[in-house]
Amino acid sequence: MKRLFLAWMSAAVLAGCASLPPADPSAASISGRLAVQVAQPVDSDAEPRSMSAAFELRGDARLGELSLSGPLGNTLAQARWHDGEAELLTTEGTRKFPSLDAMSQQMLGEPLPLAALIDWLRGRPWPAAPSYANDAGFQQLGWQIDLRRYADGALVAERSGAPATTVRVRLDKPSAP
Repeated sequence: MKRLFLAWMSAAVLAGCASLPPADPSAASISGRLAVQVAQPVDSDAEPRSMSAAFELRGDARLGELSLSGPLGNTLAQARWHDGEAELLTTEGTRKFPSLDAMSQQMLGEPLPLAALIDWLRGRPWPAAPSYANDAGFQQLGWQIDLRRYADGALVAERSGAPATTVRVRLDKPSAP
């Protein structure tokens, strides 16, 4: 399950197979470290899950690439997506999905807002869904995005609904929100 979880994270946010076009080379790259914790679902025997990795993201929700690396710089997984298709490359091979949400649903057993996460990493709400500003940052899609330390390169996204999920990010160089 941990291997699948690591594979999902690579989708969240790089280079898969040649059948998908590469991300726009002029798109700003975002890199840093992220940690994800998923609590045990209330009505499930599933174990709580957690992982951390270095990441490099280029592109947006429509066209992008993500790479996740371990502490020694080894590539854990890579993902590439384009309208209507997502590919995930791991040591177990390449898998294709109709969308980022479908990829997260398959890998984790629940959908996570991967398209929105791409904008959240840039310190802004995802434009495809309503958001509500608050003292900490904003709320969107049932998630609280805490931007209070974004200028220092820190971002926290938390979903309190079951299963409670926390994504902590330390950016190498934060972009202007």
